[in-house]
Amino acid sequence: MFSRRQFSGPHRQRGAIGLMAALALGVALLCTVVVTDSGRLYLGQRELQRVADNAALEAVARSGNCQAGLSAAAYARQSAARNGFVVAADKPLAATCGSLLTGADNLRLFSPDPNQASAIQVVVSEAVPTSIAAGIASLFSSAPFSATTTLSAKAVAAQPRPPLAQLTIRSTVVDANLLNGTLSGLAGSSVNVSALGWQGLVDTDISLLSYLKQLAIDLNLSAGTYSQLLATNTDITQLIQTAITVAQRNGATAEVLTALGAIKVAAINTVPVKLGDLLKLQTGTPDAGLDANLQLLNLIEAFLQLASSQSAAAVELPVSVLGLAGVRTRIKIVSPPEFAIGNPQLAAADPLGPNRIYVRTAQVRALLTVDLSLINSVLQLVNTLLSPVIVTLNTVLSANLSCVLGGSCVKTDLMILPAGANLDVSLEVGAGDSHVTAYTCVSDSNTSLSANTTTAAVKLKVGQVDATNWLSSSAQVSVSPLPLVDIGARTCQGLLGPCGPRTAFAGGGSEIMIDSPVAGTNEPNFTFVNPPKMKQDLTENDWHSVTASNVVSSLRASLTGINLIQHPPTIGSLLGAVLNTLLSVLNQVVGLLATAIGGLLGPLLDPLLNNVLKVLGIDLAKVEVGANLTCGQTGRAYLVI
Repeated sequence: MFSRRQFSGPHRQRGAIGLMAALALGVALLCTVVVTDSGRLYLGQRELQRVADNAALEAVARSGNCQAGLSAAAYARQSAARNGFVVAADKPLAATCGSLLTGADNLRLFSPDPNQASAIQVVVSEAVPTSIAAGIASLFSSAPFSATTTLSAKAVAAQPRPPLAQLTIRSTVVDANLLNGTLSGLAGSSVNVSALGWQGLVDTDISLLSYLKQLAIDLNLSAGTYSQLLATNTDITQLIQTAITVAQRNGATAEVLTALGAIKVAAINTVPVKLGDLLKLQTGTPDAGLDANLQLLNLIEAFLQLASSQSAAAVELPVSVLGLAGVRTRIKIVSPPEFAIGNPQLAAADPLGPNRIYVRTAQVRALLTVDLSLINSVLQLVNTLLSPVIVTLNTVLSANLSCVLGGSCVKTDLMILPAGANLDVSLEVGAGDSHVTAYTCVSDSNTSLSANTTTAAVKLKVGQVDATNWLSSSAQVSVSPLPLVDIGARTCQGLLGPCGPRTAFAGGGSEIMIDSPVAGTNEPNFTFVNPPKMKQDLTENDWHSVTASNVVSSLRASLTGINLIQHPPTIGSLLGAVLNTLLSVLNQVVGLLATAIGGLLGPLLDPLLNNVLKVLGIDLAKVEVGANLTCGQTGRAYLVI
């Protein structure tokens, strides 16, 4: 007999196979629908991205901008229309101008700025039917179902990055005691920073781009609007506070932060200043071009000098700076140093035009007022020598018959230096400067930057300086002679009658005055071969020194070899014998005075040049220039994000 199990297996399995086949076909159909639907969305997204990419590239390639007229948006819409995307309410297109930044993670970021168009961002959107998968998912969600989904695509295009160059003129720094004394005058009150603090400022760099961004925040300005930032009035305290904020964020040492705080407290000169008087940027310089480093001490000194140049007051330096009693020293900053960054291609086309890359050291006027009572012993000797001659001369003049009878006659008097007279020594230091003239970018390892550099031209004036126009930042300094010996005369009526006005130097005399220019040196087109790239530190070998010939020695010779203005007597010939005696004694007297004053002025020059001016970054004989250069990119507009 057969068992029932032999006939139940296959018959019963036919239904299971059919069910599995139906399920498999359903899953296959569902997958096909999902894949087809996802492909529809993917192709739509890809098409939108193609539209955004082309629109951004065209807006940049046609030099679009976001100023009046909105040309960037117009160019982007025209490109989108040619690619089948017609802008409408459900298909918007937005074009935004700005620039590129490099974040801390070294990734490029788009920074919106309507005033710049080095990069343009285009965003396009389109509403499409919601996917089936999303529809199915909505069945199990309490959120409202939307029949459409918005696809969006974004593209950022930029012009090839231009080459960028930076010129720097190095300041000369001496010991901390002199820095404290000199910068106290510039700040307006006492500065007391330790030697470690000063060295920390020398060793610390600050990012110009970070500084500008923080200053815009501190002044409540829109980030990236650098033209507005450079033209905004602020004060020295705010400029230093922003430097403190950036330095602290970058991990500056306690010595650096303490030094900056001490300088900020001392900076009581509150005249309005503009950062644009220090920082010279080419029009349209992108953010990447501002990502340069500046030495913190140079920046702080420049701030103080900028405030001083805007003030009508002069810096009164303490006696300890020169180490000579009886000498009053004043420093007037005529114009502060400048920092320059720009495109060397534009600068080379017109080296001194609006797109120049030009730096200079501070223009300074130094005025020494010397108390001539320091040579009292010489003055007393001069009086002793000349008084008998004047008595003899007046005796001869009084014996004139006309004078005895009540007619007109001449009476003389002696003036040895005006009462309370001081001798002024003025130095006008025209800045050393440098500007870019040419560049090459064969490759990243084969570059050069050429610059024309001029050392300071100096004007030395000795005599009586007009303090009013000496304080002016625009007027030329005027100097008048200082009388040393003046034998004057008056015409009188009789021996006891009234006398007319005094005629200076009628009996002879001498004055002192120096108005001497000392020319500098020009070195055209010095070429920096493979200079460091932007943001890279300059080594000692990267600095180029231009030294003027005989500037300091010429100044010293001008002071010690004093030229006197001689006035011969103009009194009548009847006094010939007496006047000959007078001239002989007068020459002896003038020689004594010239030697005494020359000896007094000689020791002033070295401490003035070596201490005061060098602390301010001025070396009359030398200018040191450093250069940075980063080559740009060639070609057409390209996608960056």
